[in-house]
Amino acid sequence: MKTARILFEELNSGDENVKIEAKRSSEVGKSILETVCAFANEPDLGGGYLLLGAVRKGFDEQGFPIYEPENISNPDKVQSDLANQCASVFNIRLRPQIKQETFEGKTVIIVKVEEVPAAHKPVYFENRGLPQGAYRRIGSTDQKCTEEDLSVFYSSADSIETVIVKGSSLDDIDENAVSYYRKLRKQVNPAAEELAYEDTELLLALKACEKDPTGNYVLTNVGLIVFGKSMALRRLMPALRVDYIRVPGNRWVESSDKRFEHTIDMRGAFILLVNRAVNAITDDLPKGFELKGDNLQAFTPIDIPNDTLREAIVNAFMHRSFRVNRPIQIIRYSNRIEITNPGFSLKSPEHLGEPGSELRNPFVSAIFHDTNLAETKGSGIRSMRDQMKTAHLMPPTFESSRETNLFTVRLLLHHLLGEEDVNWLALFANYDLNNEQRLSLIFMRELGAIDNITYRQLNSDITTRKASFDLHRMCEMGLFELKGQGKNAYYIAGSEFILHNSKGGGEMYGGNGEMYGANREMYGGNEEMYGGDGEMYGGNEEMYGGDGEMYGAENLPDELKERVAKTGKRMTSNDMRRLIIDLCAFQPLGLAEMASLLHRNKVFLRNHYLNPLMEQDQLFYTIPEMIKHPNQKYSTKKKQ
Repeated sequence: MKTARILFEELNSGDENVKIEAKRSSEVGKSILETVCAFANEPDLGGGYLLLGAVRKGFDEQGFPIYEPENISNPDKVQSDLANQCASVFNIRLRPQIKQETFEGKTVIIVKVEEVPAAHKPVYFENRGLPQGAYRRIGSTDQKCTEEDLSVFYSSADSIETVIVKGSSLDDIDENAVSYYRKLRKQVNPAAEELAYEDTELLLALKACEKDPTGNYVLTNVGLIVFGKSMALRRLMPALRVDYIRVPGNRWVESSDKRFEHTIDMRGAFILLVNRAVNAITDDLPKGFELKGDNLQAFTPIDIPNDTLREAIVNAFMHRSFRVNRPIQIIRYSNRIEITNPGFSLKSPEHLGEPGSELRNPFVSAIFHDTNLAETKGSGIRSMRDQMKTAHLMPPTFESSRETNLFTVRLLLHHLLGEEDVNWLALFANYDLNNEQRLSLIFMRELGAIDNITYRQLNSDITTRKASFDLHRMCEMGLFELKGQGKNAYYIAGSEFILHNSKGGGEMYGGNGEMYGANREMYGGNEEMYGGDGEMYGGNEEMYGGDGEMYGAENLPDELKERVAKTGKRMTSNDMRRLIIDLCAFQPLGLAEMASLLHRNKVFLRNHYLNPLMEQDQLFYTIPEMIKHPNQKYSTKKKQ
């Protein structure tokens, strides 16, 4: 078992990681138990360490984090509580090793959690059930499990790709798709053995069809997805389509009559949809046009490399989750393109761009690789970065959220430090910024926020430690403002940024920390934001209204005002539920807004009222695609 000294040395040389978690809390709360669960579950990790009584104070001049001990005043109680809860709250008893030490004159507690045998996985909170009650250790974070994670624990032999599609037959195969596969495969390898097969033999070799018990050929999901006719897909898998959505401006508009300039719904064999989707984007890229209506905005021509677009789209096709009934979305804003597919990245976001890939759909991926529609050996993301750099465009950024089970590729329609940007950056000449910090200013101006993982994507050579140090310095200079803490941290424009930007006559998207727009307003993934289960930020960082003021009842109808006025007194649970529903029917409300209005604690309100109402489909998120978005609200209307 490692000593406190060794653990502090490892933290100060490399920060928290997949094997070490630092906690300052002197109480055994949900966060500590989730880490215990994650260490116990993560396959092949071998467990990990919690160091209780450790707090990060900042960074030294070389950018290394500074962790120091913070005395635990009640170590006996902490150890007893932890041991008791580990033995009672999970589906199996966990027995972590717990040791108290004195380090630099202060009491800390070391907890070593062993990985449990495969036969006992997954470990989960018994009162939450599966999959939500189970956690995995991904990078330095504890992530809720999904249905796909459970298949890892249960070692399911069959991929969903190879499942037979009931009601399908070879008549549902698009012959054009099979011919196109042959054409592409021949270009790659004219001597490929499968080119000599008859179509049915070829489909069998690709796992696209099988014989059912009656001896008839039926399609697998591979066959329907890659080679299926549009009519067959509409009949058998209606959510399997690609939606191209054109949005005016640079943010998602909730109003149904103003949301889109136009949309294109594309359905058909995936192998044929690649070119159609690429053409939909390239035909719509800025070529000196102006937006309609009141949003007049001139553009200079943007030439995103065709290979970059193709790789981003193919990536969405190959890695989308077919367990989720949701289309792939390509959303075209005035300043960026976002390609979002259901299915978080199985590869940790901090390792995106490194050689090697983890395939969610190996058979579909093999088809795209064999036809050179996709890069091989996990090099697609690195190729996209190189291509955008060669085209003098801002590097692509990638966002993976296990919480919402989505992955997004974001391509900024922005030249890399063009003349206009250089002139704008001259406003910040006195700050002695490095290249990445200068790019982060551009990113902040365009999208309103940034976090550590996105900062690193501006230059793939930057380490987590270097990114933390650079961002910390930006905060010290007043250019950025930190929200959240530790791995939950992200950054919005600081006072100095806003001051200089306004002097230059610049406009910044968002303003008060409002994130992006569209489906993926903030980040997520390995750099999960805020706190558990949708709670915003933590501490005193809650957002009340658009300008940070406490939410009031002035604009409510008289009947609701009277009912709200009674919330300071005793109220039955049914009356409170009805009031919450009626308030959210009048207008969507955020967690902190409701807590202020109803005079209730946020955690209590969420756990005892909002979450149960969500489970009963009486309340819905206004931004269901990003549960932890800082502008998340609750409504009685389900977003379509």
